Amino acid sequence: MKWAARFEGYNTQAFRKDCISGLIVGIIAIPLGMAFAIASGVKPEYGIYTTIIAGTLISLFGGSRYQIGGPTGAFIPILFAIVMQYGYEDLLLAGFMAGILLVLMGVLRLGGLIKFIPRPVTIGFTAGIAVIIFTGQIANFLGLSQVQRHEDFLSNMKEIVIHLDTISLYSVATAVLSLAIILITPRFVRNVPGSLVGLVISSVVAFLFFEGKVATIGSTFGEIPSALPGFHFPEITLERVQKLLSPALIIAILGAIESLLSAVVADGMTRSRHNSNQELIGQGIANIVTPLFGGIPATGAIARTATNIRSGATSPVSGIVHGIVVLLILILLAPYASHIPLASMAPILMLVAWNMSERKEFAHILKAKTSDSLVLLITFLLTVFTNLTTAVEVGLVLAVLLFIKRMRESLQVAKVLPDPSLKHEKVMPHMVTAQHDCPQISIYTIEGPLFFGDADLFESSLTSTLQHQPKVLLLRMGKVPFLDMTGEANLSRIVQQCMSQGTTVLVSGIQNGPKQVLQRTGLFALIGEAHFFDHTGDAIEYALRRLDVGKCLGCKHFAFRECASLADPHSQTTCVKQTSHMSV
Repeated sequence: MKWAARFEGYNTQAFRKDCISGLIVGIIAIPLGMAFAIASGVKPEYGIYTTIIAGTLISLFGGSRYQIGGPTGAFIPILFAIVMQYGYEDLLLAGFMAGILLVLMGVLRLGGLIKFIPRPVTIGFTAGIAVIIFTGQIANFLGLSQVQRHEDFLSNMKEIVIHLDTISLYSVATAVLSLAIILITPRFVRNVPGSLVGLVISSVVAFLFFEGKVATIGSTFGEIPSALPGFHFPEITLERVQKLLSPALIIAILGAIESLLSAVVADGMTRSRHNSNQELIGQGIANIVTPLFGGIPATGAIARTATNIRSGATSPVSGIVHGIVVLLILILLAPYASHIPLASMAPILMLVAWNMSERKEFAHILKAKTSDSLVLLITFLLTVFTNLTTAVEVGLVLAVLLFIKRMRESLQVAKVLPDPSLKHEKVMPHMVTAQHDCPQISIYTIEGPLFFGDADLFESSLTSTLQHQPKVLLLRMGKVPFLDMTGEANLSRIVQQCMSQGTTVLVSGIQNGPKQVLQRTGLFALIGEAHFFDHTGDAIEYALRRLDVGKCLGCKHFAFRECASLADPHSQTTCVKQTSHMSV
C-alpha cells in the first residue's frame, strides 16, 4: 500500500469522522501516556511528549490507515531497566538508535520476517511483561512509602513485603474507587473511556477529601510543564553506542512486533491491508525524532488502534488529530494533571497488564504439553526473573533448537523394495528383510528436509549399505522439500564414495528446489543428468539393465519380478528385456 493510497477518496465526511475518533483516542491516550512513563521510571510529561510527537509521525509515515502510536506497556520493563542501569539520557539515545534500526529494517524489507518469531516466545514475554507491570503498581495501589524500585522482580517484591506496614488506607480507597469506576463505566456509557472517568473522579475525590494524604504526580515528580521541551540532540560516542546497542536492538525488535501485530489487528477489524515495511519506516522515523524532544520509545498501541477504528476512523488523519488533542490538553490543563494521585493511575496499568497477559492463549499452549510449552514457560520465567533481553534471546534460541530437533525427527530414510501385491508394485520398507534384499541394487526413500540439523542422520543411514558396495544406489527424493549446503555436502560425500567403489548413483523424483541446489554446486553434473529420473520405475528399469548378471546366478532373494529369470542360467539371455515399467 503506497503512502498516498491511504487518503484515496478522502472527503469532508471522512474528515469529520477522523476528528471525532481522534478526539476520543486523544483523551484516552493522556492517562495511559503518563502512566506508562511513570512505570518506565521517567517523568509523566515524557509520556505525553511521546504521545504527541510519535503518535503524529507514526500516523503520517506508517503503513497502516488506522494505527495509533505512542508509549505502550510492552516497553515498560526494558525502558525501566535502561533508566535504572544507564539513566534517562542513555534511554533517549537507545530510543534514537532503535529508530534507526527500525528504518533499516523497513528499507531492507524485513517486515515480513517478524511473523516468523514463534508464537510461544511472543506469548511468553508478553505474559511476563504483564506480570511485571501489574506487580509494579502494587506499591502505588496500596500507597506504600519509601519503596525503592529495583531492576529485578524479586527485589521489588521484597520491597513491597518490607514496607507493607506503611500502607495508606486513603490511597487504597482512591485506587479502589478508580478501579470500580473503570470497570462500571463501559456498562453504562460505551463511548466514554472508563480509564479517563475513573482517573478524573477519583482524583477529584482525593483532592477534596484526602489532600496531602495520598501521593500525587506533583508531589512525586513535580509540576508538569504546559509546553513541549526544546530540541536536544543526544551526545553520541562510540562507547555509548556500543553499550546501548543490545537494548536498542531489543527496543527495535519489540517495537516492530508490537506495531505489526497492532496493524494486523487493524486489518482484521477493517478488512484492509497494511504495508509492513512502510510501517517499520514510520515507526523508525517516530523513534528517531521523539527522543530529540525528550520522549521515550513508542510503537503501535493495539487497544488505542482498536478504539480508533471503533470510533469511526477512516484514515491516518485521526492519528494526527489525536496528537493535536493531546498537545492542546497539555497546554491548557497541565497544571491540573499534577494533582492526579498515583493510586488513581495504578488500576489503569493493572487492567492494561490484565488485558495484555494473553492468559487464555498461555493456558492453551501449556495444556498442550509440547516443546512449545517449554519455550513459553522458559521465556515467561526469564522475562519475569531476569530481563526481557535475556528472555527473547534464550526463547528464540530454544525455539530454533527444538524446531531443528523436530525436523530431525521428521526425516525418514528407509530401504525399500517393490511390493508385488500393490498397484504398480509400489516400493515399501516392509519388503526388505534379511532373506529378501537385492545384493546389487539398493533403493532408499528419503522423506523430509535435508539440512544441517539432520544431514548426518541421512549419511549414517546409508553407511551399512555402502560397505557392501552395491552395483546401484537409487535415492528416491520426491519427498525432500528442502536441501541446504550441509545436506548437499553429505550427499556429495555419499556420491564420491559410491564413485570410488564403482557404485552408480541414481536419483528419482527430485523436486525443483533441491535440484537447483545440486545444479548450482555441480553435484548434478557429477551424478550425471542421465541418472536423474522422474519416476522410480524408470530408474529401476535402468538399474536392472546394468546388473552383473553373473552375480544373479543362484540368488534366492528375488527382490524384483525379473529376479526369477536372472537367477536361472537358462533364462539370462532374455530376462533383461522383460524389465519392469513401474511408475512408482
